[in-house]
Amino acid sequence: MLELDLLRTFVAVAECGGFRRAAERLNLTQSTVSQQIKRLELETGRSLFRRNTRAVALTDEGDMLLGDARRLLQLEEAVRRRLAAPQLSGVVRLGAVEEVAGDSLPPALGRFARLHPNVRLEVEVGVSAELIEQLDADRLDVVLAKRPWGTSRGRLVWREPLVWAASETFDLEPDAVLPLALFREHSVSREAALDACRNRERPWRIVYTSPSLTGVRAAALAGLAVTPLPASAVVAGLRVLGEPDGLPPLPHLEFAIFERPRPAPAATALAAALASLAQTVPETAGGLRRAGTRN
Repeated sequence: MLELDLLRTFVAVAECGGFRRAAERLNLTQSTVSQQIKRLELETGRSLFRRNTRAVALTDEGDMLLGDARRLLQLEEAVRRRLAAPQLSGVVRLGAVEEVAGDSLPPALGRFARLHPNVRLEVEVGVSAELIEQLDADRLDVVLAKRPWGTSRGRLVWREPLVWAASETFDLEPDAVLPLALFREHSVSREAALDACRNRERPWRIVYTSPSLTGVRAAALAGLAVTPLPASAVVAGLRVLGEPDGLPPLPHLEFAIFERPRPAPAATALAAALASLAQTVPETAGGLRRAGTRN
């Protein structure tokens, strides 16, 4: 068995390029670092460094060991974090909008479940307003949804553009009535689209409604209508329309985490884990904005 402390010292010397700087990083004496490298070379039966008066460089055997040593140390760190994590239990009821439920959310929930195996998750997918209502009625513990217009409630996770999407073959005359596929009432995207049309006095009519992202996107893909979508939800077969096509500009959407007052520890831990989703949402051509940036 190779001792992890020896491997840690070996990696430090390799990355620092010398024994003195490695000793400073590890808060050890230079002689201790030298002794540990000698012990590791004895255990492996290999010369790991070429030394001269000016520099220290890896041998071929040392270079081969470096990658494995880093992986072993990363594994040890992961085990330490897992063992140090609080032992949470109970049930957490999560509500999430469809825009994240089928893509970035499942891997995040998988990581959370592995870290907290005694926590049981119950997930409901729905529309932002309805999910927030259920949170307020004590039927959900945590909600990841689009922030309603005119409110700063919730913990902002990321911003991204709301865009007009239509089939790649969709053709719209400049003054024609705009056919819309929209979520049912109380949808953040629906309200933004209708307000934009009213403000520009663009004639429109609703030709298709659905309670789901899949439904309105399918209507757009079929060429039935134009639909407002988060930029990250635009898929192959759709194209983004804008002001050159005679459509009014749309605002950015804000995705936020909403929690009950005085949440249980497991719910707090889940909300913190969901905050990391800002790192996994794909950058878009429209310029997705991270939390804390300005539109």
